[in-house]
Amino acid sequence: MPEYLAPGVYVEETSFRSKSIEGVSTSTAGFVGPTRFGPISGQPELLVSFADFERYYGDLEDLSFGTNFLALGVRSFFEEGGRRCYVTRVFRGGEEAAVDASAQVFLDKPPSGQTAWVPPAEPTLPYPFLQARFPGKTGNMRVTFSLKRSNSVFSVQNGVKSLNRVLANDVVYVVAQATAGNITGFHTISGDGTSASPWAITDNKATPKTTLISDLKVKTTPTDTTKDPIILPISLIVSIERPTSTSTTGFGPIQTIGDFSLNPDRPNGLTSVLTMHPKVRADELSIPLAFMTKEKIPNTTPVETRIVTFNGKALDLLDKLIPADLIDLSNDDKNPTVKKSIFSNTFTLNGGADGEVPTTTDYEGEEKTDTHEATGLNTFEAVPDISIVAAPGYTAYDRDQDAMLGIHRALISHCETMRYRIAVLDTPERLTAIAALNFRNLTSSKYAAIYFPWVYISDPRPSRPGIPVTRLKVPPSGLVAGIYARNDIEHAVFKSPANEVVREALDFEQRLSKGHQEVLNPEGVNCFRFFEGRGMLLWGARTITDDPEWKYVSLRRYFAYLERSIDRGTQWAVFENNGPALWANVRRTIEDFLYNEWRNGGLLGEKPEKAYFVRCDRSTMTQNDLDNGRLVCLIGVSPVRPAEFVIFRIGQWTADSQS
Repeated sequence: MPEYLAPGVYVEETSFRSKSIEGVSTSTAGFVGPTRFGPISGQPELLVSFADFERYYGDLEDLSFGTNFLALGVRSFFEEGGRRCYVTRVFRGGEEAAVDASAQVFLDKPPSGQTAWVPPAEPTLPYPFLQARFPGKTGNMRVTFSLKRSNSVFSVQNGVKSLNRVLANDVVYVVAQATAGNITGFHTISGDGTSASPWAITDNKATPKTTLISDLKVKTTPTDTTKDPIILPISLIVSIERPTSTSTTGFGPIQTIGDFSLNPDRPNGLTSVLTMHPKVRADELSIPLAFMTKEKIPNTTPVETRIVTFNGKALDLLDKLIPADLIDLSNDDKNPTVKKSIFSNTFTLNGGADGEVPTTTDYEGEEKTDTHEATGLNTFEAVPDISIVAAPGYTAYDRDQDAMLGIHRALISHCETMRYRIAVLDTPERLTAIAALNFRNLTSSKYAAIYFPWVYISDPRPSRPGIPVTRLKVPPSGLVAGIYARNDIEHAVFKSPANEVVREALDFEQRLSKGHQEVLNPEGVNCFRFFEGRGMLLWGARTITDDPEWKYVSLRRYFAYLERSIDRGTQWAVFENNGPALWANVRRTIEDFLYNEWRNGGLLGEKPEKAYFVRCDRSTMTQNDLDNGRLVCLIGVSPVRPAEFVIFRIGQWTADSQS
C-alpha cells in the first residue's frame, strides 16, 4: 500500500483491464537418435535450419551400423515446412570403440625407427594430444595449424619508439637487439599497446626479462649502424577437414575454425578456447576438437586429464604444433626481412567410432545430477517449447520387436509425463497392412500417433564414386513432424494435419487402397495414400488411443495448446489475495483468450456462450479450498473436430407443377 506522508500531489499507475494470455508455439519439434557427431549430454541447442544441424551434429553420411535416419529426418522436417527443432544425440559405446570413441592424435612424433610414441623421461610440457570433442567417425578429421604473422607494429613518432595495434598479452615475433643482448624470437606484450610511450616486451620463458622498446635496434653492419626493429604480431589459424566418402582424398572442404592467440591469457587464447569444456557454449558446439594432456605420475602410466591452459607455456606448445626450424622469421641481422608469412603443420586424428546401435536405455537417458548432465529424452525436459517428439530410425537397424517397442514406449512415456507433447511414431519397414495393425495394437496412448508405410524420397546424400543417385526409403516421422509444423503455421493447430501433400515423397513403400485404410484407420494407423491427379498425401490424423474422446490428433494437440497457454498466462495469479476481485480477473483473462479462439474458428458455436464457459467463484470453490489456498477455475470448451467423413445425400425430387 502506498504511503502518503507529506502533503502533495501523487500520480500512480493502475490497470483497469484484465491480464492477457498469449498463445504458445506448437510447431517446435524435438528429435532424438544417433548422429555422426555432436554432444551427447546437456541441454540441446535450438536449430533453425538443416545447416545448423550439420554444423553441430555432422552430415547425412551413413553411420557405421546403418543409414543416418535421424539426420535425414531433421532434413525432411525443414523440407516439409518446419522452422525450429531441438536434437538430442544418443550414443552407445562398444567393445570395438575406444573408451569414449573420440578420435585422437599425439602432437609429438615417434623417434626415427620407433612405431609408437613413448613419453619422454623429462617432458618440458605435459604429454599433449588433440582429441575430437565428441565421439564419432566424423572426429577422424585432418587439422591444420598455420602460423600467421601481421605487418610490423613498431613505429617512431617524434623520436619516440612505440607499438601500435597490439594489446596486453599479445604474442609477437621480434627481430632486434637490445642493450642486454640479442632478443630475436617470440615475446608477449606488457601494457595495452595503445600509447606512444615506451612499452616493455617480456620474454615468455621460465625466467622473464624485460626490454624497453626505446632500447630496441637492429645492427646492419658489424659496427654501430642500426635500423628499426621488426615486431610482428603472431597468431595461429586452425582449420579442419572432416572425413567423407564422397571425396577422392577422403576429406571434405577446408573449414576455418578461427584465428587464435598463443597466449592463454588472451580471451581467444588457443588453449583457453580449445578445451574440452570451454566457457562459451558456442565454442563447445562449433569447435570440434580440444587439447588434452597425459600428466606423468611416477611409477605409473600417464593419466589423462582435461586442461584449460598449459600453465602459460604457449611457446612450448607452439613447438609441438609447428617444428621450431620452420619458425625463423628473420634472414640475418644485417638485413632483417620476413622469409615466409605462414607456416603450417597438419595432424590427422584417428580412433573415432560411431559405437553400437543405441538401446532403449540410451534413448531414455539419465537425469541431470551434480556429477553429470542429462542425456537422451531427459534433456528435453529443460526445453518447454517442444510440442512434437520424434525418433526417426528407432524401428530400423535390424532391431527386434522388443527393442523397437522399448523405444516406442519411452517416447510415449516422455510425452505423457510432459503433458503438452505428442509423439510421432513409426512402423517398421517392410510390413503388410495387417502387420502394421498388429504393431499399433501393442500400445495405446492419447499422446501419440503412428504412421504407415515408409516413404521413398530422392537420396539427398552426395553421390559417391560409382554409385548413382537413387531414391531412398525413410521412416515417416521426420516428414510428419514437418507437416505438423507447416499445418500449424499456415492454418492453425486445431486444423487436422491431414490431406496434406508430402513434398519430398517420390512414392511409398506400398500403395495402400481404400480397402486397406478401412481396416487401418479405425484402429488409429494413419496412412499415406497416392491419389491420381492430387499426388502423395498424408491421409490420416488419429491418435493410437482407445478412448474415443481423444481419437483425433488435432483435438489432442489443440487441448495441449489451450492448457499450456492458460498455464503460462495465469502465473501472475499465484500468491494474489484469493477473493472475488482475483476470481473476476482470472475469469476475464481466460474468457478474453477463449473469445479470440472462437473468433479464429477453433471453437464450435454460433455465440461465445455456446462455444465455451469459464466459472471461477463460490460455485467452484468450497471453504476448505479457500482455507488451503486453492483457487479452482472450471473451463469448458467446444472444440471443432475434423470432417473425417464427408457425406452428401442425394435423392430425386419432382417439382410441383405450376398453374
